[in-house]
Amino acid sequence: MAPLTLSWLQVINLLGAIQGLVLAGALVSKRSNRTANRLLAATMVAFSIYLATDVYHATGFVEVFPHFFGAAHPMPFLFGPLVYLYAVTAADRTRRLTPRDALHFIPFLAVVLDGLPVYLMSGPDKLAFYHRLEAGDVPPSIAVTLWLKLLSGAIYATITLLFLRRHHEQVKASYSSVERVNLRWLQWLCWGAAVIWAIAVLSNVLESTGIEKVGFGDDVIALAMAVLVYGIGYMGLRQPEIFRYDTAEYRVPIELRVSRELQVPSPPTDESHVSEPEGTSPRYERSGLSDREAQRLKDQLTAIMENERPWRDSDLTLADLADRLGTTPHKLSEVLNSQLGLTFYDFVNGYRVREVQRRIAAGDARKVTMLALALDAGFASKSTFNVVFKKHTQQTPSDYRQTAGV
Repeated sequence: MAPLTLSWLQVINLLGAIQGLVLAGALVSKRSNRTANRLLAATMVAFSIYLATDVYHATGFVEVFPHFFGAAHPMPFLFGPLVYLYAVTAADRTRRLTPRDALHFIPFLAVVLDGLPVYLMSGPDKLAFYHRLEAGDVPPSIAVTLWLKLLSGAIYATITLLFLRRHHEQVKASYSSVERVNLRWLQWLCWGAAVIWAIAVLSNVLESTGIEKVGFGDDVIALAMAVLVYGIGYMGLRQPEIFRYDTAEYRVPIELRVSRELQVPSPPTDESHVSEPEGTSPRYERSGLSDREAQRLKDQLTAIMENERPWRDSDLTLADLADRLGTTPHKLSEVLNSQLGLTFYDFVNGYRVREVQRRIAAGDARKVTMLALALDAGFASKSTFNVVFKKHTQQTPSDYRQTAGV
C-alpha cells in the first residue's frame, strides 16, 4: 500500500472530525442541561462521521476498507433535527424529549432502511457498487434522496432561525440583560449552516449542468462544516444555563403577600372580599387579573422602581421583580403589556437610560466614563448600552452628551 498523504483540506476535515468526537465526549459529561448537551453531542458525532467520510473517499481508503462506505449517506437528515431540538432544549432547561420529537427522525430512518441492502453487502460487492456510482450509475432512490437532503436542510435551517428569533423576544420579556442568556451565537451559526445548504444546492445544480466539476462543492461544504464544528462546539460548551421563569399561576403564599403589602402602599380595600358587578371589571385572559388589581400592581411597580431602584441590578429578571411585588411573573407581564405597553426588557432599560441621562445632565460625565455611568445604571455591557440608549433617545450616548453641552 502506498504511503498515505493528505492535502491541507483533508487534514482540516480530519482534525474537525476528531475535534467533533472530543467535543461530544465533553458535552456528554456536562451535568447541566443534559438533554440539550446530549443533543449537541449527537450533532457533533454526526458531523464527525460526515467529515471522516470526506477524508475516507478523498484518500482512496474506500478501496482498502469498503465497509465504512455509505455511513455518511443518511447523516444530513440528522443535522437539521438535532440542531433544531438542541436550540429548543437549550432555550428551556425543563424541556425534555417526547415521543412526538421522534417524528423528526423518520426521514433519517427511512433512508437507513432504503440503504440497508447496500449496508449488508460484502466488502467486494460494496466496492463494486461504489465504482458503479463513480461511473454515474446512480439508482433513482439515491438521486431522489440527494435532493431531499437539501430540502430537509433548507426547512430545518428556516424553522430553527424562526424559533431563535421568537426566543430572543421571549428572553426580552423576562430578562433586563440578555447577554448571558441569549442564543444569539447559535443564530449566527444557523445562518452559517443555511449558507452551507445554499452552497450544496448551488453545487448540485452546477454539477448536474456540467458547469462545475464533480466533488468540488463537496470539498467546500466539508471545509465549511469543519469550521462549523469548531464554532458550535466552542460556543455550546460556553453557553450558560438558561433558566425559564415559571409562568404558572400559583398563588403567592399569604406571608409573602402580607410582607410585600406592608412595604408598598396599596389601596385599603381588600379585593378578595369585594363582589364586583359582572361586566364592570374585565379580567385578562388566563391570568384572571382584574382592572383594579392591574392598576394596584402598576402603582406598586412604579413605587418600587422609583424608591428601591432594582433596575441597577444588571441580572434583574421578571421573576425577581414579581417576587418583590408578591405576584406572579405572568401577572406582572400582563400589567407591563396592557397598562404600559412595554416589554419587561424595554421597561427596565428605560429606567437605566433615564438614570444615565440624569447623571449626564448633572455633570457626572466629566468625572467618569460613559461606560462607568452605564454599568452603574445596571447595563451589563457597552454594546447593549449603546443600542438601548439610541433606541430610547434616537441618539448615541456621545451625541446626546454633546447635545447636552456636557
